[in-house]
Amino acid sequence: MAVGAWLALLVLLGAELMNMLDQSVVLTALPAIQESTGAGPAAVQWLTSGYSLPVAVGLITGGRLGDIYGRRRILLIGTVVFTAASLLCGLATGPGVLIGARLLQGVGVALMIPQILATLHVTFEGQNRSKAFGLYGAILSLANVLGPVMGGLLTEADLFGLSWRPIFLVNVPVGLAVLLLGRRFIPESTVQKADRLDLTGMLLSALAIVLIVFPLTEGHLHHWPLWCFVMLATGLLALGGFLRHQQRKQDNAPLVPLSLFRGRQFSGGVSAQLMLGLLCGLFFMTWTLYLQRGLGMSPFHAALAFVLLSLGELAGATIAAKSGGRFARRLPQAGALIASAAMAAYGLQAAGGQADLTLLAMTAPVVLIGFGLGMVGGPLADMSLAKVPHEDAGAASGLFNTAIHLGIAFGTALTALVFFATTGGSPDAGLNRDAFTTVLWWVGSLLALMWALMFCLPKQANNQTD
Repeated sequence: MAVGAWLALLVLLGAELMNMLDQSVVLTALPAIQESTGAGPAAVQWLTSGYSLPVAVGLITGGRLGDIYGRRRILLIGTVVFTAASLLCGLATGPGVLIGARLLQGVGVALMIPQILATLHVTFEGQNRSKAFGLYGAILSLANVLGPVMGGLLTEADLFGLSWRPIFLVNVPVGLAVLLLGRRFIPESTVQKADRLDLTGMLLSALAIVLIVFPLTEGHLHHWPLWCFVMLATGLLALGGFLRHQQRKQDNAPLVPLSLFRGRQFSGGVSAQLMLGLLCGLFFMTWTLYLQRGLGMSPFHAALAFVLLSLGELAGATIAAKSGGRFARRLPQAGALIASAAMAAYGLQAAGGQADLTLLAMTAPVVLIGFGLGMVGGPLADMSLAKVPHEDAGAASGLFNTAIHLGIAFGTALTALVFFATTGGSPDAGLNRDAFTTVLWWVGSLLALMWALMFCLPKQANNQTD
């Protein structure tokens, strides 16, 4: 691999690291943010779903914008938006401004992230591409290590009396570095015969996602009034309208080339990615509340628990990167089974009602959960996108990333039914422990479904379906 390609890869992975850090860094800081801003349970949910929802809404459009106007150009524009929004997060004084800034961060990410996988897909070939996607998976795991640690350490350190604010301000120098280095080292790539953006499709897709996710997030707080079900039904109608519109435009620059879904390799991979996002959205936010409220841990000690999981995840991702795609679907499927078994063991441990459960006691299942998940991310992306034509790389990358972010938004919304319905936002330790035990069985079921969907991925390392 040429030196220039390696430098471009490092900048692209740096942009991905910044995105992933901002998903995980907030987790260990949630109780401190809630205390200092007076945010209620709904606001706490929107600090995560308010980030994931605009990402899910905009990723498909962001991918097509990269195809049309240049992937490097759109990546850098998204980086500017994200960096400015991060500064606004750090300066926010109340939950309203903070949630608004998180929404703006999501817009920036929706422009940035599709360009990363699309550029990897069109820049690297063969073994080099498998290695690049393996490193991509390792970066996801590294972010999961750094994020909670940074969140816990920066919040507890209370630098200059800023409490949790540095967790967002740290994005500013990273964003500036991506801008400066990206202009120099990332190669520009576009579709040779670029078409105009499908504005109708863009609006219909955004409308469908918002109408479906919003009532799922807010419904429990209002005891599921009629308007929630009306919005859900309208969202499903909008989704149907979007699909019909895309079908009519298949020969005239659609937002989503539906031909991508004809092969089970891509459609199965996207479905598995959706399940991965769903279980992550459900597990990670409720886990940090369980650790701090159910077990009485400090933000720092909760961060150490995330480190245990993320070190396991980094080990699993390293194995996936070194495999170079030799084991095809067997590797991520093995990871899903390991994570599922470890999740069941952790569920049995938590169900014991141990109010004094220590980090040492939970080390084995937590590390194995991370190890299994680390074996999934990179290979799943590589195999799902392997047969995508270069001219559809942006759209396919947008769809693939949409799946995990939409899954995270759904998973976060599902916490209302699975976790907050039990706790009611109460800090009571017993309630938080009981609610989290229920969450673990849900997550285990989602892991089993993800494992089954990965049978759609190729069995052989040459990326041929069986």
